[in-house]
Amino acid sequence: MRFATAAFLTLALFSTGAPAQRSRYTSPSARSTVKIAGQELSVDYYAPSMHGRKVMGGLVPYGEVWCTGANIATGFTTPADLQIGSLRLPKGTYSIWTIPNEKEWTLIINKESGQFHLNYNSSLDFGRTKMNVKTLPDPVETFRVDLRNDGGNKGTLALVWERTEASIPFTVLQ
Repeated sequence: MRFATAAFLTLALFSTGAPAQRSRYTSPSARSTVKIAGQELSVDYYAPSMHGRKVMGGLVPYGEVWCTGANIATGFTTPADLQIGSLRLPKGTYSIWTIPNEKEWTLIINKESGQFHLNYNSSLDFGRTKMNVKTLPDPVETFRVDLRNDGGNKGTLALVWERTEASIPFTVLQ
């Protein structure tokens, strides 16, 4: 019995390769919701923090697809059809990805949801559209997704971190 236990432990230690490296930072789960035209839209995400690191153009490289958060891909649920940028998005649950750049961001709506943040599959993209970008006067330590009610059936999706806000207006279609 002792041999079987020792063999199991040896196999367990060496079958996984090097011990798992745990980041010294954790990204807690977060949720943003808004009610527009009687419909409640929501975004579920993990919120990383700066911790003194350069984020845009550093931790989040320019010109590459970013999971727009951490851990699990950011989920976006709409109970109604939307016009978001150039996309007419049917009601449903999606994941949000972005391609950040200094002056322009691209929002990617992907038909898959719940995937690990490194498992982006572009063949499942619903579509892409441009976002507005502005520089914030004060740094924002922890990444956040804001869903804003702009009145009537209009809203804004904003991604805010470090000194950057990337946003895109949307309309709840009725």
